[in-house]
Amino acid sequence: MKNNIKQLRKAKGLRQEDMAVSLNVSRQTIIAIENNKYNPTLELAMKMARLLDTTIEELFVLE
Repeated sequence: MKNNIKQLRKAKGLRQEDMAVSLNVSRQTIIAIENNKYNPTLELAMKMARLLDTTIEELFVLE
């Protein structure tokens, strides 16, 4: 599954560290998700969508 998190995060002016702190995860978790090395839990995906003011469908692309 691919994602658009990096682009949406940058458009919001957030650093990986900012996002990690807001979501109560490590920066390494954000890096792994952005690089398609880790798929977040549904709960974390929903929190990411809320933080980035978007939908889960816009964050993730099912191939």
